[in-house]
Amino acid sequence: MGCDAVWDAGDLGCGELVLDLRKRLRAMPGGVMKVISLDAGAPEDLPAWCRLTRNELLHYDPPTKSFWIRSRLDWS
Repeated sequence: MGCDAVWDAGDLGCGELVLDLRKRLRAMPGGVMKVISLDAGAPEDLPAWCRLTRNELLHYDPPTKSFWIRSRLDWS
């Protein structure tokens, strides 16, 4: 799956992860970011965060702990 940017978030916890992710996605409206997260809670936290923030989770690949997220267009 293609992407416009890749971010290896390592083992950042949920709080730090979503704050940094928000900043990165906001800088690329409509773009797709591949996020690699080793945090154990990420498979539950990132899909929920995407739903709440109206960013689109396109795909999650458990073996590589990778998430493809499309940034919403209407950041203000």
